[in-house]
Amino acid sequence: MAEIGTAGVSVDDLTEAQAAVELARLAAAIDAANRAYHTEDAPEISDAGYDALKRRNADIEARFPLLKRTDSPSEQVGGAVSEGFGKVVHAVRMLSLENAFGRDEVAAFDERVRRFLNLGPEQALTYTAEPKIDGLSLSLRYENGVLVQAATRGDGEVGENVTANARTIADIPQNLVSAPPVLEVRGEVYMSHVDFQALNARAAAEGSKVFANPRNAAAGSLRQLDATITKSRPLRFFAYAWGEVSEPLAATQSGVIARFNELGFKTNPLTVNCSDTEGLLSQYDRIGAGRADLGYDIDGVVYKVDDLELQRRLGFRSTTPRWAIAHKFPAELAWTRLLAIDIQVGRTGALSPVARLQPVTVGGVVVSNATLHNEDYIAGRDSTGAAIREGRDIRVGDWVEVYRAGDVIPKIRDVDLARRPAAAMPYVFPDKCPECGSDAVREAGDAVRRCTGGMICPAQAIEKLKHFVSRAAFDIEGLGAKQIEMFFADDMLPVREPADIFTLAERDAANLAKLSHRDGFGEKSVTKLFQAIEDKRQIPLARLIFALGIRHVGETGSALLANHYVSWAAFERAMTEAEVGQGPEWEELNAIDGVGSVLAASAITTFHQAHERASLDRLVAQLQVQDAVMARTADSPVSGKTVVFTGTLEKMTRAEAKARAEALGAKVSGSVSAKTDLVVAGPGAGSKARQAEALGVEMIDEDSWLRLIGAA
Repeated sequence: MAEIGTAGVSVDDLTEAQAAVELARLAAAIDAANRAYHTEDAPEISDAGYDALKRRNADIEARFPLLKRTDSPSEQVGGAVSEGFGKVVHAVRMLSLENAFGRDEVAAFDERVRRFLNLGPEQALTYTAEPKIDGLSLSLRYENGVLVQAATRGDGEVGENVTANARTIADIPQNLVSAPPVLEVRGEVYMSHVDFQALNARAAAEGSKVFANPRNAAAGSLRQLDATITKSRPLRFFAYAWGEVSEPLAATQSGVIARFNELGFKTNPLTVNCSDTEGLLSQYDRIGAGRADLGYDIDGVVYKVDDLELQRRLGFRSTTPRWAIAHKFPAELAWTRLLAIDIQVGRTGALSPVARLQPVTVGGVVVSNATLHNEDYIAGRDSTGAAIREGRDIRVGDWVEVYRAGDVIPKIRDVDLARRPAAAMPYVFPDKCPECGSDAVREAGDAVRRCTGGMICPAQAIEKLKHFVSRAAFDIEGLGAKQIEMFFADDMLPVREPADIFTLAERDAANLAKLSHRDGFGEKSVTKLFQAIEDKRQIPLARLIFALGIRHVGETGSALLANHYVSWAAFERAMTEAEVGQGPEWEELNAIDGVGSVLAASAITTFHQAHERASLDRLVAQLQVQDAVMARTADSPVSGKTVVFTGTLEKMTRAEAKARAEALGAKVSGSVSAKTDLVVAGPGAGSKARQAEALGVEMIDEDSWLRLIGAA
């Protein structure tokens, strides 16, 4: 059974409306956590809490793939690069790992790998298992055996140049013997418990800042602008992965680790090979049992397919490899008093209850807020009326159990009725919006109550603007959530809709009360802000679609729409001419692989609402929207072509076939139309094959497909 989630129901029982609200909140919370953790070295939540946010996000996206947002945490790695360091573009992206929290999820990982590779349960498949070090990821680039560059992970694509600092770490060799001409070694910078305690003791004695934990100390030490400070800190390094290499290091993951040892790197001695999931879980138990005696922090065990050719076949999702998973250790719980229940109004009008708690430390982090999900969850029932927490409701004044592996913010798991105050009254959920006073309506089948005020509701308007400037949307430097709130309330230079952002400079020039004269702004900061806004007038189509905040259209959906229609003009025309549930435009929209009727209807509806359309037109008039560019390779015979797979594939799974086609620049569609270039038909092909024949679309079998792409 999936655990009770944000909407007060299990993941399996969530409605699409609930899921969309949850994913929006998760995206905002995880983005804030990423910035605090990776950019500022000052995490506000524990690792277990962060993992739980991403896990919840992944669970919802797995069930509702069409709701996946363009700012989805599953599409992001790490955090933004600090302005204090030079930038390094990674030759090979530094990705994160999918997480598992239970033994059944490890078994499911093995099943997914086998299914993708078309391997039966009886066929041999070797994995490696290694401790997951709780430190800071680092990539070391060697050319002709000489260390020439060291970079942090950053956002996965661009990291910080910390070469001078890395040279001061004793575990990192400056020169390698018998190394390939180009070799990028990746691993984790960390600090031992003993060294951490000594560092903090010295800092306390000197009256300096003390660190909260070894991970913070390691990250803060490596990311010093003065390398002499880094040199004074006792940093260590474990190697466990690689980026760009000019020649193969070995045929297996374990072979590469052995090669790293030969080259002079320290690798974790607890890394072992396992022949099945039982072996993986046994190693997890052994490492967990000895965790307290390791002398350094770990937060789980990483499993990887050992065979590098199989890793290549499995490939990658957008931010995680299919061939690896991190099995995390459990989170923590705590009890505290519920002081109040506040209602927050989100971008889609959802009324979200938030618990204000007597501050309590959970997993090393002070928690003062927790999600209460919705009115059903507070009342002790799910969306069907069935009891949760054995029917115990939640009241102000209660002692509540806080679970940090919960959701957007920590969640309340249970209530201690024995400690309930006699005067505590059942909570009455509001039926009016606390922001604008409009009716708050709960539609049939929806667990969320929503404000009906639309854009007259300031909370919704502000949240839509915050979404517009969010990281995966326009991402305008210097224009974040706080600035949006300020401009929204400003009577002289108001920003009430997205188009207003792009007229700020013009209005500021004509306004006597200029922005540079106000608190928090100076001439330099205003100039930088206006330039940042100007720089974003050119925007990729997918980012623009996502930035519009169309309900149910997330990051993946925006990319699908952009890749299909290519230009804003084509997309706008199609949405304008389309009718929900009928017509050729509706059919074309639904034929896009990954787009369903809910997403399609939401996109069309947005363009058919007069006030939304007028706002859209004002915005686009300020922009130069860049056409979508499909991935292309010079020698790919299917680059730019629309391909449909039908029937049974015998040499590879459907998932692998789709991934290979997209990697070669093809668009994979779920239905055949006159725009289809090629149909790959296996045994059992039915209506799609007949339709392809009727339309005169080229049709080939699987063997011909493999020969075509050079993989026979």
